[in-house]
Amino acid sequence: MEMAKAAEIEQKACQEIMLPITDALEILKGKWKLPIIVSLSFGSKRFREISREIPGITDKVLSKELKELETNCLITRTVHDTFPPTVAYEITEHGLSLEKVIMSLKDWGVEHRKKIIGT
Repeated sequence: MEMAKAAEIEQKACQEIMLPITDALEILKGKWKLPIIVSLSFGSKRFREISREIPGITDKVLSKELKELETNCLITRTVHDTFPPTVAYEITEHGLSLEKVIMSLKDWGVEHRKKIIGT
């Protein structure tokens, strides 16, 4: 009886950790969203500037990812009243809240590279 209750408590604790992690991974899934966020964390940029900073991303994928990041309030898209119209993307305060996560991933990646390839 005690073991069953302990297992139930453990399962609930696990689920309380898994749910927000699953939510975060759903929003940040794919290989391009975090690089886009990193690019925009250095300032407002136009589409081409982002594209140039992220090697290998296609215009179609960049466009899709930018829309998803905007939907999730991580970036804003501003259309400037110029001719022709110009569009700028900027990270939001909510997007900036990912800084600790990104820096932790960077640190882990550095250590992982050292362990796996020795550099």
